[in-house]
Amino acid sequence: MTAGKPIRIGIIGSGNIGNVHMEVLKKVPEAEITAVTDAYLPLAEARAKEHNIERVYESTDKLLSDPSIDAVIIAVSNEWHAPIAVQALEAGKHVMLEKPMALNLASAKQIVEAERKAGKVLMIPHQLRWDALSLAVKQQVEKGALGHIYHAKAGWLRRKGIPGWGTWFTQMGKSGGGPLIDLGVHMLDLSLYLMGNPKPVSVYGATYAEFGPRKKGIGSWGAPNWDGQYDVEDLATALIKFDNGATLSLDVSWAALIETDNQPYVQLLGSEGGASIRGTKGKLFAEMFDREADIDLTVPEFDEGPRVRMARHFLSCIESGLQPLTSVMTGYTNNLILDAIYRSSQTGNEVKLDWDIE
Repeated sequence: MTAGKPIRIGIIGSGNIGNVHMEVLKKVPEAEITAVTDAYLPLAEARAKEHNIERVYESTDKLLSDPSIDAVIIAVSNEWHAPIAVQALEAGKHVMLEKPMALNLASAKQIVEAERKAGKVLMIPHQLRWDALSLAVKQQVEKGALGHIYHAKAGWLRRKGIPGWGTWFTQMGKSGGGPLIDLGVHMLDLSLYLMGNPKPVSVYGATYAEFGPRKKGIGSWGAPNWDGQYDVEDLATALIKFDNGATLSLDVSWAALIETDNQPYVQLLGSEGGASIRGTKGKLFAEMFDREADIDLTVPEFDEGPRVRMARHFLSCIESGLQPLTSVMTGYTNNLILDAIYRSSQTGNEVKLDWDIE
């Protein structure tokens, strides 16, 4: 990495989300995609041609052994997140690792240990933190306008949205879970951030699989494999408690017979004010002179978008050596909570969080 020159990036995984990163980085002159790979090599070759990427590697090993690559974006199925992230860190690369950070808590610990040993930047691309509405709400939270945030409600309820039935998405051993680890991790991460990052101490949760096993609730994303299997949840609910007394209720689904606009949402309840984000709409709530005083939040007309801001943050962290906002420990925290929700559902009991890594 030479001062004044673009940061050279290799992309591991050329599927849908990998392609999103390729499109975004075209808008960021501080970065240059120099190499790409995929388990299905023809797809990597097609992406390279489409995005004018110089090199296609037939394996992750070969891409990581390229000394000219400064950083990698890992956009593969969840089961490969930890093995490839650890390998990339050991190869001296900075890493942007798609969410969820790991398949489970044990894998998350491996990534934390590798990141600390390598001394490289590892960032989880939770783009919702970089949304214009999220940034506007966060600004008010930091100014103290909401006072003490004592409760939050967050969720992402899809009525008919099971992705890729029978593929890795719906197999616990490959994905780590259903909508909880797919959608819930986004809402969990955003809520913790907007609440001021209180420390979670316990979880009570439940998961349900009422539609997926019957091949119902199928969405339009991803091609199904009807010879595959479905052993994950299609709805999850949880209550998370924090060390400052605050709570967060979380509800996510891929399939549910409920009235919903299918948009992600967060509501913050504070002692002095409140805030709400739902899809592309946001609002601040307050009282003045014993009357309601609400303010609508809007996305600026020429907003560059959350993913571009997120990519620039990743690159600036590489240049400065500073920890990214969505650091390895935010990923670990998310995995710790997700793991506890699944265990709570299995046991029927509240789960106290064990912070064996700080």
